Order: sequence, then structure tokens, then C-alpha cells
Amino acid sequence: MMLEHILVLSAYLFSIGIYGLITSQNMVRALMCLELILNAVNINFVTFSDFFDSRQLKGNIFSIFVIAIAAAEVAIGSAIVSSIYRTRKSTRINQSTLLNK
Repeated sequence: MMLEHILVLSAYLFSIGIYGLITSQNMVRALMCLELILNAVNINFVTFSDFFDSRQLKGNIFSIFVIAIAAAEVAIGSAIVSSIYRTRKSTRINQSTLLNK
């Protein structure tokens, strides 16, 4: 595949993630859009690592670290969302008033 095609795919995923993150009212959807953004960044890391320097795997290794951080973010984020749902019975962002007590 050509470099431009992969970069367009990555930009498309990043744009969908940003749009979803800005417009979503559900916390779970916002976390999923954040994962889309991180996956778009990972695609860029792997693509540029393969395109510019295929002998050294710096982009691939950095991508693995980003995946590990994303996995931790999903675990912590889903725990927070489930805790908020248990107390508030809603996962809508605009209805969350945890700091107003």
C-alpha cells in the first residue's frame, strides 16, 4: 500500500474520533472515540516506522506502549463509568454533576 492511502485512513479515523469525542453525550461512546484516536496515532507510528526506517522498530515499539496505555485507560475508564452509573443511573456526560456537591 502507498503511504498516502494509509495516512488518509489514519486521518479519517482520527477525524471520526475527534468528531465523536466532541459531539458524544455518552461516556462510553466518548471512551470509544478516544480509542479511535489512539488507534489512528498507532497507524501513523507503524507506517512512518516502516516507511522511513524499516530496520529499527522504534515506531512499532512505541505503538506497543501506546496500546498498553490505552488498555489501562479502558480499564480505569470503564470502572469509573460503571461507578457513576451505579450511583447516578445515567452515563450521559451533561447529566453528570459529581463536582457540584
